[in-house]
Amino acid sequence: MLRGALTRVACFFALWIVIAGTGTADLIVGALAAIIATWVSLHLLPAASRRVSLAAVCTFVPRFLYQSIVAGVDVALRAINPRLPLRPGFVIYSMHLPPGAAQSAFCTITGLLPGTLPSGNDEKGNLIVHCLDESQPVVEQLQNEETLLMTIMGYDRDDH
Repeated sequence: MLRGALTRVACFFALWIVIAGTGTADLIVGALAAIIATWVSLHLLPAASRRVSLAAVCTFVPRFLYQSIVAGVDVALRAINPRLPLRPGFVIYSMHLPPGAAQSAFCTITGLLPGTLPSGNDEKGNLIVHCLDESQPVVEQLQNEETLLMTIMGYDRDDH
């Protein structure tokens, strides 16, 4: 837990320096702000026993950016070209991530990809996702994204 707290202090302090600069007064106030922000963040989101995989993050970020651009262009083309099909609908996706922060992170990532929008959960807890074209392999894409996020967060498919 100490390691997690120190990491958070360092990140908050680095963010402070980027925003406020490196003047003596800025550094003193920034150190205090980083300590307070860390205390608050540890109470709101306690440190987890899992470790984030840096290699998986390095794989995820370029893939996410690429998919965002490709999907954004696809959505734009569908909006301006009436001949391109729009088959809006909902798909049901059974998540393997445990409830809480992990599922929230997955929903956030899914919501940032153009053409898909998490719309809630059904009575069984499955994710309901609105998509612009339900004939596309939306469920397979969600599976790929969830598997990569699980790798980043250190989960196995059997952890939930």
